[in-house]
Amino acid sequence: MIVYRELSSLARDLGVSAQTLYAVSNTLDRHYVRRQIPRRSGGMRVLSVPDPLLKMIQRRILQVLLVYMPVSGHATAYRYGGSTLRNAVPHVGKPCVLKLDIRRFFDSVLYSAVKDKAFPAEIYAEPLRVLLSMLCYERDRLPQGAPTSPCISNIILRDFDDETGAWCRARGIAYTRYCDDMTFSGSLDAGEVIAFVSGRLRALGFFLNGQKTRLLLPGQRQIVTGIVVNEKPGLPAGFRRDLRRDLYFCRRYGVAGHMERIGAAGSEAKYLARLLGRVSYALQITPESREFVQAQTWLRTLLSSPDRSRS
Repeated sequence: MIVYRELSSLARDLGVSAQTLYAVSNTLDRHYVRRQIPRRSGGMRVLSVPDPLLKMIQRRILQVLLVYMPVSGHATAYRYGGSTLRNAVPHVGKPCVLKLDIRRFFDSVLYSAVKDKAFPAEIYAEPLRVLLSMLCYERDRLPQGAPTSPCISNIILRDFDDETGAWCRARGIAYTRYCDDMTFSGSLDAGEVIAFVSGRLRALGFFLNGQKTRLLLPGQRQIVTGIVVNEKPGLPAGFRRDLRRDLYFCRRYGVAGHMERIGAAGSEAKYLARLLGRVSYALQITPESREFVQAQTWLRTLLSSPDRSRS
């Protein structure tokens, strides 16, 4: 483990001058742009997007420092090997699935938690802890849109994840967390789980979003991070239907013709790349599907053709 006591060694490893680090940290409001994107559940989500200079600094902090901090095995997002599939698999074939959500997750992260957990005193001198925390924080929240925020959230919740996982394991319950979405499955008492989790979260300054609490019982369609887990990992019917429709019409009317019919903007190449991404995702969940294997081969052939590459 590398210990940083001097600013000069930190600046050298980050590849950013000490003068630049301090200058940016003292003018943070100038380096963020506010953007709004629609929430799936309605309303707007506000993102604080760093400008190119601050984003470069945050990426260096992420790549040089944060990725080496330990996180819990129960965290399945924003880490090497993490995915929605990894999050869903532990819950396949379980009688009950309980889904909980942390309310205003990134907005509720405290500056003190970032400083204590992401930049601990045993690794960094106090002035460096303050500097690094400021560079990864924005006003009174962990900025959504900053490349450091997802990793920091996993670091902050490591102890919570491990303690919750141990509590669940003693009761035969599977537990995973994908960002602010927590999933529990097994023969469980939903009230007992909610009481334990809400108490542990409250001690950290977080609260459950009761409107997003879902208990999926046997006989119901059980979906975890977009994957059906009733018997084996599967794709929701709507995803399969929409993907098959787009593939069919691309073949029948041509890519340009289909894009015109649905009002899709951009080049054919970009549309095909997005379509290939959807097919590749489908194959991650259902690798035995000959239909999507053939579609993947067809799309790759189209994208590699000289005429298509100029689209």
